[in-house]
Amino acid sequence: MDRNLALNLVRVTEAAAIESAKFLGRGDKDGADEAAVSAMRKMFSTVDIDGTVVIGEGEMDEAPMLYIGEKVGLGEGHPKVDIAVDPVDGTVSVAKGFNNAIAIIAMAPEGKLLHAPDMYMQKIAVGPKVKGRVSLDMPIPDILVETAKALDKPIEELTVTMLDRERHSNLMKICRQMGCRIKLVMDGDVAAAIDTCFSHTGIDIMLGSGGAPEGVLAAAAIKCLGGDFQGRLIAEEESEYKRCQKMGVDPEQLLELEDLVCGDEVYFAASGISDGNLLKGVIFDSENMAKTHSIVMRAETGTIRFVEAIHRLNKKPYIYANK
Repeated sequence: MDRNLALNLVRVTEAAAIESAKFLGRGDKDGADEAAVSAMRKMFSTVDIDGTVVIGEGEMDEAPMLYIGEKVGLGEGHPKVDIAVDPVDGTVSVAKGFNNAIAIIAMAPEGKLLHAPDMYMQKIAVGPKVKGRVSLDMPIPDILVETAKALDKPIEELTVTMLDRERHSNLMKICRQMGCRIKLVMDGDVAAAIDTCFSHTGIDIMLGSGGAPEGVLAAAAIKCLGGDFQGRLIAEEESEYKRCQKMGVDPEQLLELEDLVCGDEVYFAASGISDGNLLKGVIFDSENMAKTHSIVMRAETGTIRFVEAIHRLNKKPYIYANK
């Protein structure tokens, strides 16, 4: 695929981040999501791809969707690709003015992204130094010990991140008994997974459960970064088992990185909505301008680019609504 597509993907996430950021702290998570979806759709219409959304907005959010099967891009005659999107990873964070909300896209050739059902997934994410050393099949204490060994640090200096959820109470207890530090995430775990691949974030490993579609997005980013990610679907009801069967996914299977994102022709882009460990949030000024901070990556080359951009919103009225 054309490497210039990477910059076009950033333009899409930038637009979503800007429109969503207008809702920061306003208590309207659905409004933030709807604005991001609308901006993504408009910007996708300018991208040189024949794209199909295989992972769209989750039904769990009960928000407007870039729905599974939706066609995006300029269409026929352009590269056929699968698209995974989360216009706002962290809708609650946007509504409450919290950190770590981002707009995300992953892209790969047709058939190379797992079509993950909209349900929960058990997850583990680590950076390059820990790749191949830990697995979801290992007991939690063994995972923590092996991660500390791989990073050549005392386990007391290990920092584990996870969503702040009641379902993680036992996991938190084990981590604290082992002497680890815990950094809880209020909402949206894709950024938390990516943090494990950058030493300056201070995050060593992500554990716990979250949305399966977000797991595929995180896996795409981590493949670009040289880290490791595993998942296992959590099918607790008969309807969820049937959903897995319909989509051709075994809910019992340990999903390794290559199962989630196949091959190296993978692109990932994200733009900060609110400030986080990795990306700064959108900043508006008084002259109808906005500043964004984004990351874009390709697995094939391993290149990681951070992009800062200043947008004159009045120059693109077809994309950006008035603040």
